[in-house]
Amino acid sequence: MDHPKLIVFVKFKTSLSLDEVTAVANDRADEFRALSGLIQKYYVEDAVSGEYGGVYLWESPEAFDEYRQSELRASIGAAYRTIGEPRVEVLKVIMPLRQAV
Repeated sequence: MDHPKLIVFVKFKTSLSLDEVTAVANDRADEFRALSGLIQKYYVEDAVSGEYGGVYLWESPEAFDEYRQSELRASIGAAYRTIGEPRVEVLKVIMPLRQAV
């Protein structure tokens, strides 16, 4: 497998507890597993800011664009009861340190 072409960071504030955020993530995990082009998703917590989020590794910009226009993407705010809009950072991978095995 080639290395990811895009890394996407999503962070948001929520009124949900850690247990509730984890339950929502578990409920939605199969939908993310089914996404074409999503290599991996890490569910994360920023202990300093109290924000939660995801780190997505995408095979291609096209796969990310397809997800970005999907109902699954549009439902993040409602599912996690975000306070304000989630922040999204899209980074293009220029080179991996290690080659995939």
